[in-house]
Amino acid sequence: MANKTPVTNDVKTLLEKIKDINICMMTTTSDDDKSLRSRPMATQKPEADNSLLFLTDKDSAKVYEVKKDSHVGLSYGNPDDNVYVSVSGRCNAYRDQAKINELWSEDMKAWFPEGKEDPNIMILKVEIEKGEYWDSPSGLLSRAYAYVRAVATGEKSDSDDVNEHAKVEVK
Repeated sequence: MANKTPVTNDVKTLLEKIKDINICMMTTTSDDDKSLRSRPMATQKPEADNSLLFLTDKDSAKVYEVKKDSHVGLSYGNPDDNVYVSVSGRCNAYRDQAKINELWSEDMKAWFPEGKEDPNIMILKVEIEKGEYWDSPSGLLSRAYAYVRAVATGEKSDSDDVNEHAKVEVK
């Protein structure tokens, strides 16, 4: 079966899809048994180079994991709007106090009680290599249209007929 999913290098559309989804699941590879490990992470505003930043504790397992294997996966979902995004990239852990100051908000004190000067804060920078998104109309009428069309034509409903779906490859 041929893949009809369009492939683009339009990373801006990918970033637009996640701009209102604050939390993603970041997946890394465990250093000990090579299993996949996922945890929720708060995405900061994308950088000018389209990379994604996260703040974490320097002693967290994910810091050690990305130092051993920089491949990460990020999964975003907004069920209310039927928007889902998958991002694959390379992650780098580093400390930059000026960038931490720029990204800091007071609600981060829940994780870093010492504030933005906490020496344990690290930045995880994910450079996007590939992504894929699905953006479906969330209304009942859109779903009803797809159902009625499939029944009327006798053909299986192709979700891409009513969904926006594309793959993004960053060059």
